[in-house]
Amino acid sequence: MKRALFTTAALGWLALGALGSNAALAKVTNEDILNDDKNTSQVVTDGMGLQAQRFSPLNKINLKTVKKLVPAWTFSFGGEKQRGQEAQPLVADGVMYVTGSYSRLFAIDVKTGEELWQYDARLPDGIMPCCDVINRGAALYEDMVYFGTLDAKIVALDAKTGKVKWKKKVGDYKAGYSLTATPLIVEGKVVTGVSGGEFGIVGKVEARDAKTGELVWSRPTIEGHMGTLNGKDSTMTGVKNASWPGDMWKYGGGATWLGGTYDPETRQLFFGTGNPAPWNSHLRPGDNLYTASRLAIDIDTGEINWHYQTTPHDGWDFDGVNEVVSYNLDGKKLAATADRNGFFYVLDRTNGKLQNATPFVKDITWAKGIDLKTGRPMYSETGRPGNPMDAEGGKKGKAIFSIPSFLGGKNWMPMAYSPVTETFYVPSNEWGMDIWNEPITYKKGAAYLGAGFTIKPLFEDYIGSLKAIDPRTGKIKWEYKNNAPLWGGVMTTPELVFTGTPEGYLKAFNANNGEEVWKFNTGSGIVGSPITWEQDGEQYVAVVSGWGGAVPLWGGDVAKRIKNLNQGGSVWVFKLVM
Repeated sequence: MKRALFTTAALGWLALGALGSNAALAKVTNEDILNDDKNTSQVVTDGMGLQAQRFSPLNKINLKTVKKLVPAWTFSFGGEKQRGQEAQPLVADGVMYVTGSYSRLFAIDVKTGEELWQYDARLPDGIMPCCDVINRGAALYEDMVYFGTLDAKIVALDAKTGKVKWKKKVGDYKAGYSLTATPLIVEGKVVTGVSGGEFGIVGKVEARDAKTGELVWSRPTIEGHMGTLNGKDSTMTGVKNASWPGDMWKYGGGATWLGGTYDPETRQLFFGTGNPAPWNSHLRPGDNLYTASRLAIDIDTGEINWHYQTTPHDGWDFDGVNEVVSYNLDGKKLAATADRNGFFYVLDRTNGKLQNATPFVKDITWAKGIDLKTGRPMYSETGRPGNPMDAEGGKKGKAIFSIPSFLGGKNWMPMAYSPVTETFYVPSNEWGMDIWNEPITYKKGAAYLGAGFTIKPLFEDYIGSLKAIDPRTGKIKWEYKNNAPLWGGVMTTPELVFTGTPEGYLKAFNANNGEEVWKFNTGSGIVGSPITWEQDGEQYVAVVSGWGGAVPLWGGDVAKRIKNLNQGGSVWVFKLVM
């Protein structure tokens, strides 16, 4: 099957010949993975490096040349499965590996855009994805490519042929488990999280032998559950009932649905954990560890080295799963995370101690700020939706208007960090919600919310906001405002910042002042993450296009405002024409 669509800029490549089915993939080694942020000829990890800075030192596409950036080729995912496309592509040895909605994986010749092979997971009836049928990408190791499926399986394929090498179940899809995050490869282990917090699953992080798929260790993210190591019970997560009432820890949420990052300097995995279940916080007094937290996990044993909880006793679905980006600054080993709750945090990544926390969205209502001594939020007395038991009839608690909305100051879409400008580039949204609580009891496979909501825009002229944040102070250096919500990832180079918009544009900005310097419309909204690499002496940029994700499904009044945006499914690759 050949579905590449060629532009004039790409026609000259045809004479070079496709890699075709005889292409030989050099094995992706542990060294390749560890040095992905330095090797500009490849992109073999999600985040363009295990620390997920999404920075490339390539600078042939710069402020002077970016206006000459044109499409080289585009590849259609085809069919009728044109839902949200949130993947980041990978590139190795002339082959691009990219996932699509409904658990599909494509291998594409990067010179010609021709398909080499395609794998479609056979999904059963009854899958329960929370927030669209998306997939965020694949992982590479040796001669295999890995990705997760909506029925909660991890699949390892032969990178040359697409044939299944092994397949393992990570959760029961009938109970609400799914798998949408990109797997993480570290030292021969494939590390995965799980999705499904809205169904009362129990979050976990698991490491498997990348060659065989056999489980090495498992670490649940809710207090009271037992971890495993090498097939035997290891240690309990936390202390049972320390911060959960009764039996609620048995279905407490804490999904690790975004996947994780890894810091080679401290040899720690960093995973964010999602919302506690149910959303109705009056049913579960206490901090509800380890939900809405960042966990530092030992790569060898699966033990939790430290945790930092951004929203104890979460009552707004502020989650906490947002990525942890490692960086060094002023002689310190630091990590930053921009939370759905609207605050930007800087932590000491060796011990999790809070260094700074500042708001990055406007008019936050749920908390007055973050206490830098204790690391805890200073809750607003009127910022939590009411208890249904206090209302007449006990059916609906007092509704409040809360900022940000449960879709967050920043949701899944990854930020970028530039060591050149010493700045984080954070895709964010300015919106609020009416939210109220309702009674709820757990039932396997059923939604477990206990809340109702309507999301509303705060401003007439914009919702999305790309912000350049100084991690030393939390101050916003510049801001780009977008009419529709921003739902795609960010990538940066020494002079430029790239991100996509739901209106279909891939845009480039001046990294120092936020001036828009280039844009191209891909025909459908962009909710994926761009990458860049060098090949045959030229620099390329690629992004997946295809509108969808949580916003059109959960967005309330916001979804109505952007209801005319077109869906799609394609990869676009760009190069300079001099």
